[in-house]
Amino acid sequence: MLHGVWHFSFTVADLDTSIDFYTHQLGFELIHTQEQSNDYTRRLVGYPDAHLRIAQLVVPGQPRGLSSHDLELVQYLQPVGSRGDAQICNPGAAHLAVAVDDIHARYRALTAAGVTFYSPPNDITAGINAGGYTCYFEDPDRIVLEMVQPPAHRLTESRTRP
Repeated sequence: MLHGVWHFSFTVADLDTSIDFYTHQLGFELIHTQEQSNDYTRRLVGYPDAHLRIAQLVVPGQPRGLSSHDLELVQYLQPVGSRGDAQICNPGAAHLAVAVDDIHARYRALTAAGVTFYSPPNDITAGINAGGYTCYFEDPDRIVLEMVQPPAHRLTESRTRP
């Protein structure tokens, strides 16, 4: 039986840079950091010499479910990896979508901070989120993120659900 989502995770090149981006630019809250260089971690990731730095972050104000965190950022100190092809059309590519209340203001602020966007916010004209806005952008490691301003009726529905 599936009980829920524990967290989602991204491998990053520099943990401190990514913590700064996700907390100061996107508004996540850092709740824990740790280093892992032990047999359990090495078995888990499949590298006999693995040494990782990890940060756990949450969306402030959201109820906690099974896990204490929403986002995990992992930096491999050993082995050090390299970025593969980052194009979102490639199989295996993924993205994280975050909901915001004023996508246009957030777009302006992130653009001013040097964040790379695929496009300005787009009107969602079809589907379940019609009436909202969305755009793709990248974090410091070129991980694709999506910013969504849900249509007003979706926000109302989410506030009235138990």
